Amino acid sequence: MPQPKLVIAGGNGFLGQHLAQHFQERGYRVVILGRGTGAGPNYARWDGRTLGPWAAELEGAEALVNLAGRTVDCRYTPANKRAVIASRTESTRVLGQAVAACAVPPRVWLNSSTATIYADTAGDQPANTEAAGRIGEGFSVEVARTWEEAFAACPAPATRKVALRTSIVLGRDGGAFPVMAKLAGRGLGSPQGNGWQWMSWLHITDFCRAVEFLMAESNAEGPFNLCAPHPLINRDFMDLLCQQLRPWVRLPQPEWLLEVGAFVLRTETELILKSRKVYPQRLLELGFHFEFATCEAAVHELLTPANN
Repeated sequence: MPQPKLVIAGGNGFLGQHLAQHFQERGYRVVILGRGTGAGPNYARWDGRTLGPWAAELEGAEALVNLAGRTVDCRYTPANKRAVIASRTESTRVLGQAVAACAVPPRVWLNSSTATIYADTAGDQPANTEAAGRIGEGFSVEVARTWEEAFAACPAPATRKVALRTSIVLGRDGGAFPVMAKLAGRGLGSPQGNGWQWMSWLHITDFCRAVEFLMAESNAEGPFNLCAPHPLINRDFMDLLCQQLRPWVRLPQPEWLLEVGAFVLRTETELILKSRKVYPQRLLELGFHFEFATCEAAVHELLTPANN
């Protein structure tokens, strides 16, 4: 039986490296499409905009996962906004062209999106599901909508297409979690702003497992919320960090101070102040089981030394 192949576009980052390891351990040949330098038969260089020799890697692939896109951890200047959107739409469109040119196209194409497509959720309002979620407004929503529109516009009749509306992914070695834990350990473990904003999240292990599940589930197509089933408010999340890290002080973090910090760090407070309350209804209906269903379990595992 031939070795199955998984192609990960934009696979050099935190999520891509974990996915690559996850599937290599399961016998896949994993090919990374990246913009940087790389070597070997399992790396193909691309620019995320134009067709090239890299497109041949999609031929006969079991799956294509597209994670390509410039980080949103930046100031929302007009130039940065254009670059953030273009990096997502252009890479998606050129992948669509490559899929269309395949004699044997990938069986399934999972394309990144984001759970920030939904509107802010206040108080005890119900969580956003794929069927009943309220689409929001603002730049982060524009990013998600244009990304999904570009994906939907790619004709791929022989390829099942899944949009991954991913929440904040928590891991030891990348993404936002190590920075948040470091700051909390040094005294910034108080609620951010008023602390009542909702936080949807997902452990990196369950991210990889959900991708594998959706690859195998023949009835899975369209948008899926990739998040744990139990969102929590920011002040409860910060409490979990502090219970593990036990900092000697918890300095206040009012919104005005966060704005100053965001300006200095060249980022935006929306990344921590937007209220995201999302529920993985479609994953659960298909029978997906979370290893880390509660944030308490996830934070405990991530902050426990690996050799324990």
